[in-house]
Amino acid sequence: MSCCIFKNGNNVYKPYLAIMFMQCAFSGMALLSKAAISKGMSPFVFVVYRQAFASLALAPFAFFLERKTAPPLSHKILCKIFFVSFSGLTLSLNLYYVAMNNITATFAAASTNIIPAITFLMAVLLRMESISFKHWHGIAKILGSAIGVSGALVFAFVKGAPLTWYDHHVQSSSSITCCSKRESIKGALLMISSNTLWSFWFVLQGPIVKEYPAKLRLTALQCLFSCIQSAIGAVSMERNLSAWKLGWNLHLLAVVYCGITVNGICYWLQIWTIEKKGPVFTSSFTPLALIITAISSAFLWKETLHWGSVGGAVLLVGGLYCVLWGKNKEEDDDHKSVIINGPSKQHITLECITHH
Repeated sequence: MSCCIFKNGNNVYKPYLAIMFMQCAFSGMALLSKAAISKGMSPFVFVVYRQAFASLALAPFAFFLERKTAPPLSHKILCKIFFVSFSGLTLSLNLYYVAMNNITATFAAASTNIIPAITFLMAVLLRMESISFKHWHGIAKILGSAIGVSGALVFAFVKGAPLTWYDHHVQSSSSITCCSKRESIKGALLMISSNTLWSFWFVLQGPIVKEYPAKLRLTALQCLFSCIQSAIGAVSMERNLSAWKLGWNLHLLAVVYCGITVNGICYWLQIWTIEKKGPVFTSSFTPLALIITAISSAFLWKETLHWGSVGGAVLLVGGLYCVLWGKNKEEDDDHKSVIINGPSKQHITLECITHH
């Protein structure tokens, strides 16, 4: 019983606070990276520097803080980390930043809202998440995922009248323009591919953390492997030395922010929340980054917001709350089952399988 009281104490809010911080950080990533790439920085070089800064920032913490607790690294674990880094970080990030050339920061944030649905489907197929039509929490999770995806589509494609708290016809010097319709479609397809790989990364983190629970070292190794992999690809794509130069400008600010804040801090927090609450819970908060990015882009880059975006945001938040309600209800039922039956007598069925 004391365990259950502890779970219902202040510690229960830590995953939510971590998620809120991450979504604010991801919003800043979309804005800064879009600005840097629009100003001429190579997306392939951007990924290399981002992962390099992340590796340098994480290395001392991973070495000193987990020096006594980290288990030994086997060749099998290293191969798994290398594979996960390549698919979930290297390929995903390179596709993301190439797509940034052809879409707005707001659309990039909107497209990430298919991640919860893809993650949910992958987790169900791998039996890491429950899907049940017999209980309200199962219906809520399915319905919430569908509403969230619908909200993302409404946000991206339904315009309506513009919101005019400023003169949206006036373009400032900081305005970042978009591309042609054909390039936008290309960017959207690349972004969907990136999000699919990112969902795959979400799902694979849980099993890897079980095998190698030193989360700081795990994050640092993934960033290091991704940096090496991305550098090999970037050298073949960008042979002009001028593309690799960094000055005291927006390019440096963007890669330092994305490397240290997003890769360094947020990746570690993601692994921690996935271990605590599961991949679907962690990915379900992505709509918040969209809302923050849309409002910030309207003020910083003069992107025009429409009432269709407001309607889409309402659907996104509604879908988010449906998924979270389903997850919380499911966890409450599981805790009650543990209290009544005891840990040794707990019956694990398809309706109550979750990954923590």
